[in-house]
Amino acid sequence: MTEEDARDDASEQAPDRTPGQSPDHATVSELLGAWAVHALPPDEARLVPPHLADCEDCAAQAERLRETVRLLDGPDLDQGLSRESDPAPEPDSAPPASPAPTALPETLTRVLAGRPPVPRATTAHAEPYAAAVAALQALLAELDRDAAASWHTPVVHDWTVQDTVAHLIAADAHLAARLGLPPGTALPVADEPAEDAEDACWRDAWADRTRRQITHERGHAPGETVAAWRAQATALLGTEAARDPERAARVTTLLGIRLPLADHFLIRAFETWIHSDDIGRALALPVPPPPVGHLWRLVRLAVRLLGLALGPQAPTVALTVTDETHSTEWILGAEGEPVRAELALDPVDFCLLIGGRAHPGTVPRGTGGDTAAALAVLDRAAGLGWL
Repeated sequence: MTEEDARDDASEQAPDRTPGQSPDHATVSELLGAWAVHALPPDEARLVPPHLADCEDCAAQAERLRETVRLLDGPDLDQGLSRESDPAPEPDSAPPASPAPTALPETLTRVLAGRPPVPRATTAHAEPYAAAVAALQALLAELDRDAAASWHTPVVHDWTVQDTVAHLIAADAHLAARLGLPPGTALPVADEPAEDAEDACWRDAWADRTRRQITHERGHAPGETVAAWRAQATALLGTEAARDPERAARVTTLLGIRLPLADHFLIRAFETWIHSDDIGRALALPVPPPPVGHLWRLVRLAVRLLGLALGPQAPTVALTVTDETHSTEWILGAEGEPVRAELALDPVDFCLLIGGRAHPGTVPRGTGGDTAAALAVLDRAAGLGWL
């Protein structure tokens, strides 16, 4: 990162105060009206989200004010689907349909339906992360906080529910540190490995940070871990990089992946959803996939990452991601070479494969041509999963 980028990142730091300290209740209460109409100067606007994460009264008042503003402004335009995609054709051999999701429990359906909408100030690149955070917060609200057994339910990688939330604290902290946010209760992020470091080096650093954060959080009540995760996520969504597409276009390297900041926000959305699904499965509370517009943003990001991982010398494969209303095809591998195989996947199944939650040998798909080339793409996609 250049010195100029470093100065830009530093300019996004929150006002000077002790890490984890929130402004007093009376101060934030007086700011809420101006905050709801996005009329606060940046230094005051940054005071509000961390306090709302910890104060239910102010959070409720803020939502009432935002709802009033939405009513005055009129309804939001539906983001819908990307214009780059065409309606799905009627293929001769469509990929096998995914099983119909189990009906959501009535309580979880009610919570998800009533969750706060994404703030109007949130840009398209940060909307999926904001929505994923809201969905996980709603899911965690369903746990009986008096029943320790729920929080200690095994989820994935020998993590409990609380451990999984602790992992998200560790994972989000890399982007938070790059954007100049104070660490709060997250452990300080160590120096990043060099950009040309081996992939194993990044994965080892990722795993070590998670282990240390989980050990740290096991000394706290589950509710404190959730509050720490929520406060950090809220602070991330309050940064200039979350609100300004021009600033979010800056390229930076995090955990071995060099991408615009906007894409790093999408990665945070991807991981939050995947771990929400992990927790939901462990607790028998099925979690719905992201809204369709958000899901396809994650698909396009995943395809770019897969293309980079395959490289320009890989056998050429036509990858089609398709559902009932939407279909897009990408050509992966050697440019200008004849297509050797066709591969069709459902968007949710494709994302679960990229996230390491679907097996390349059993994921529902449609294939044609060179089966070995198609399977090589599936294997490489599954190998990207670090979550």
